[in-house]
Amino acid sequence: MAQPLYTIPGAAAGAAPAAAAPAAAPARTVAEVLAQSQVESVLDELDRDLVGLAPVKARIRDIAALLVVDKLRANLGLGAAAGPSLHMSFTGNPGTGKTTVALRMAQILHRLGYLRKGHLVAVTRDDLVGQYIGHTAPKTKEVLKKAMGGVLFIDEAYYLYRPENERDYGQEAIEILLQVMENQRDDLVVILAGYHDRMETFFRSNPGLSSRIAHHIDFPDYAADELLQIGSRMLDAMNYRFGAGAREAFEQYLARRIAQPHFANARSVRNALDRARLRQASRLFADRDRVLDADDLTTLAPADILASRVFAAPAAV
Repeated sequence: MAQPLYTIPGAAAGAAPAAAAPAAAPARTVAEVLAQSQVESVLDELDRDLVGLAPVKARIRDIAALLVVDKLRANLGLGAAAGPSLHMSFTGNPGTGKTTVALRMAQILHRLGYLRKGHLVAVTRDDLVGQYIGHTAPKTKEVLKKAMGGVLFIDEAYYLYRPENERDYGQEAIEILLQVMENQRDDLVVILAGYHDRMETFFRSNPGLSSRIAHHIDFPDYAADELLQIGSRMLDAMNYRFGAGAREAFEQYLARRIAQPHFANARSVRNALDRARLRQASRLFADRDRVLDADDLTTLAPADILASRVFAAPAAV
């Protein structure tokens, strides 16, 4: 379940942060806000880099539009006394792009001036909850310190709450989070993520958290054709390609794998391609005296796909 804490810088790859313009007059049009913040480039990257997820992308654009309009209202002295609540819940199965969208959200908030830094700190329960008395508070506060000015992304957030264990310290972490989400919401955005049904139970058990979440976004599973497109993009990024018949073989693989337990969308696609690359490497390794050209070294053959266990037994994973 647990993965190590990691921080992702806020600036998009290949994109320079928006340059400050101290002498510029306050924006009076949407176009002026977009030009000053360069936030539209992040939205374009989201559309370009992520396959599918149309409802998620539409919701992110809606949030960006609300924040742009809020900037225009503030420039005319119409802003609210307190800034907007921006804490969010991302629900969906593994591999549906939740962390990637959280990173883009951090960049949007930074460019529009709602976050100082715009970095993303991704954590799980193990990064927040200690194993003995007095251990949880320092761990949680240290993570919050690293996340200040950016976005704290808590994956599988429902594991923080374990009511069946009276000696569990997750509730202490939740109470600290609640205080910070309310008192320092101008300097930190918290995104809670996980499976939809478990998150619903988690929020029912912790109404204080639910009341602080302004935006609930559900991430749908990818369709088979979208997964095939994701696989092709992954291969391109690794300088590989499907050989004759291999794409069709991978399409058959996906049809079988989707129907099996523990399918994780894009993560499962990446794992399948990694195993196909291993089979290709073993195939080439066995022919030791053959001179290998670039085509040999970059092409996956149908056999590299069809050797998967999903073709041997319907129930295999």
